[in-house]
Amino acid sequence: MENWDEIRTAYQVARLGTVSGAAEVLGVHHATVIRHIDALEGRLGVKLFQRHARGYTPTEAGQDLLRVAQATDDQFSQLSGRIKGRGNAVSGELVVTTLSGFSQLLVPPLAAFQEKYPDVILRYLTSVRLFRLEYGEAHVAIRAGSPPQQPDNVVQPFMELNWAIYAAPAYIARHGKPESAEEVVKHRFVGFDDPASRAPYAQWLREQVPSSQVVFRSGDNRAVQRAILAGIGLGFLRRDEAAQHPELVEVHPPAEEWQGRLWLVTHMDLHRTTKVQTFLTFLKDWFKDEKLQ
Repeated sequence: MENWDEIRTAYQVARLGTVSGAAEVLGVHHATVIRHIDALEGRLGVKLFQRHARGYTPTEAGQDLLRVAQATDDQFSQLSGRIKGRGNAVSGELVVTTLSGFSQLLVPPLAAFQEKYPDVILRYLTSVRLFRLEYGEAHVAIRAGSPPQQPDNVVQPFMELNWAIYAAPAYIARHGKPESAEEVVKHRFVGFDDPASRAPYAQWLREQVPSSQVVFRSGDNRAVQRAILAGIGLGFLRRDEAAQHPELVEVHPPAEEWQGRLWLVTHMDLHRTTKVQTFLTFLKDWFKDEKLQ
């Protein structure tokens, strides 16, 4: 509304009846008030006020303007109150994004957070693409690998992830259990179908195991896990994932070179809001001193 300043000025003049009163409320010079009134009357082509010694009295057109401006001012006041209230409350939509492979790890604390703060509507987005925090696509991103470098983001270390190599009993029954690191690389493997993956364990797999021995590949984390459970080959799992399947056999413990890290990422414009800070504190407390090993 490009003429809102003029309309707001006219509203205050109509409400108070004097130029000086409107100028004081608006914090402007009385000449600015007169200029706004003259400009608005010129633009509308009607007189909004009758000028007299005691001040300004609204004409019929001025009364119409007063009613519209009053309603608009009330709506702005209500909007301001709602916005301020939301800013100090843990409510409304909260958008969290991660890679799909971390849903098993993160859904339990997300559920607990929503139970504690029932006015929050959670959206949990998983995708291979990175959601743009600077475009408001998410409030909080949980990312793996090297620390994100976007200049307007606030990046905090979250937790370490330890990966080990596992085999199903069915695989060991058919192919035997490798007893050393040298034997491990001679076995059949299940892997992720991403030749450009920068995950430390994926790089190790590309460098140490011939591609012909990676007999099952998928971009779906659940499919990879199911393939390992089905005994198709050895495969990498986080220890927290493997703990859900006690029948699995750890054939190689976590190695330093396979270790990964998760980062909490927020945009600087939203980082200090009550809702985001409350969620970050809750999540860090949930995984306090957690090292998935």
